Amino acid sequence: MLDATDITVSFGRRRVLDGVSLSVRPGEVVGLAGPSGCGKSTLARVLALLLRPSAGTVTVDGEAVTRWRHRAPALITSIGLIFQQPRLAVDPRFTLLDVIAEPLRAARRPVERAYRLAEEMGLTPELYGRRPHEVSDGQLQRACVARALALEPRYLICDEMTTMLDASTQAHLVARIEAYRKGTGAGVLAISHDAELLERWAGENALLVPCTA
Repeated sequence: MLDATDITVSFGRRRVLDGVSLSVRPGEVVGLAGPSGCGKSTLARVLALLLRPSAGTVTVDGEAVTRWRHRAPALITSIGLIFQQPRLAVDPRFTLLDVIAEPLRAARRPVERAYRLAEEMGLTPELYGRRPHEVSDGQLQRACVARALALEPRYLICDEMTTMLDASTQAHLVARIEAYRKGTGAGVLAISHDAELLERWAGENALLVPCTA
């Protein structure tokens, strides 16, 4: 289980999160709903081990997190994070295939998996060599989803990943993540300000948690 307990995050005198707790069980979809600016993305970064909270604890499958970012390589690779704005989440010098293969190369794993993931995400071969400025937001976000799945994480955090995408791309990305969840038993945290979208995605198994930070 991916578990956050009493998470508090402050930037200077500004408190962004105040004692927030949330759990994601393997195979479960949890929907985190809340208005823009309430701290959803900050919580996502804490859960993805990219941001150390001011107070509170995070545990991954019973193991308490004591190190963050590159100091926790074994744990951080078990959690995939998909950002809201793909253009801010990739190196503009990378091709789409480079984006997908980046975590595989960092983990010294075969990059052949990147081709399979690109195909599953609906990216055609002529797109593989293109850079971010040469593709649409939807195509780039497909590559970012593939990148998040590259190391087969046990938990996946989707932080407003469908914002500003067309309906067909939204449906495709949600379908691919659902297929991954069902095939691997991974836990999914779906974050959005759109509660209706979360209900359509997660269905009866979702736990819609209002963000009150």
